[in-house]
Amino acid sequence: MDFEVLAEGLRFPEGPVAMPDGSVILVEIARGTVSRCWNGKTEVIATPGGGPNGLALGPDGALYLCNNGGFEWHDVGGMTIPGHAAKDYSGGRIERIDLATGKVERLYDTVDGHKLSGPNDIVFDRAGNLWFTDLGKNYHRSIDRGGVYRARPDGSKVEEIAYGGTGFNGIGLSPDEKTVYAAETDTGKLWAWDLDADGAVAPLPPGFLGRHVFTYPGHVFFDSLAVEADGRVCVATILQGGVTAIEPDGKWAHHPFPDLIVTNICFGGADMKDAFVTLSSSGKLVKARWPRPGLKLNFAQY
Repeated sequence: MDFEVLAEGLRFPEGPVAMPDGSVILVEIARGTVSRCWNGKTEVIATPGGGPNGLALGPDGALYLCNNGGFEWHDVGGMTIPGHAAKDYSGGRIERIDLATGKVERLYDTVDGHKLSGPNDIVFDRAGNLWFTDLGKNYHRSIDRGGVYRARPDGSKVEEIAYGGTGFNGIGLSPDEKTVYAAETDTGKLWAWDLDADGAVAPLPPGFLGRHVFTYPGHVFFDSLAVEADGRVCVATILQGGVTAIEPDGKWAHHPFPDLIVTNICFGGADMKDAFVTLSSSGKLVKARWPRPGLKLNFAQY
């Protein structure tokens, strides 16, 4: 797929958010910053520290951030690779960032008395609820498992939807908001949870994390995702270096990009066919023309 490089020299970029002025706000996880890329330059908006990860604009115009608390970092053949929890790991949390001032406010770091390990990706529904994943955390001899959560953006309520995944990562909503999707990193699976008219999650058979939608036929890691206007789920795919577009019935197509660690995609532009993709190990943000329009996100400022 043809693309243009919008920014390079970034420190493991993730969480792109397309803005109406043509800029893209993203995180630099290894730098501990939220940054804006525009007109060939990159400037820091906020410095939350830890491991800033997924980003979304909320109903109040602020940015909401998944902070994974920090990774160890490795240089492998010129690629920047995340590893286990950092020695100065500061705990997982959900944060609110004032775009005008850069002020960072902590909203959640526990759910029902259990600590968040590595919040990863985030999306808002029409009612203003924020849905987020917790990737969990890898240590040298143990692993914290991850979950899927729904919360209010004022810090007043958070609930666990699912727990026990081996790396819940990208999260998104179907166009009719009757389905929540989450990508599971270690298994290369896409899971779904169906919602009723009141927003309650449909019960699952014993032993099921969610409703299985798709498993990649080969060894990959799934990362963050975005949803197209027609309901396809576009999952950034590691090791196969690209974005895998998955239809609700399981049909799929892979769109390669030249980086083993492609971590995220978001849509923007007047026709929603501009795809902004983070090539994280090489530190680049690129823009490609997607074959179909992306879904307009709630509260985004297109």
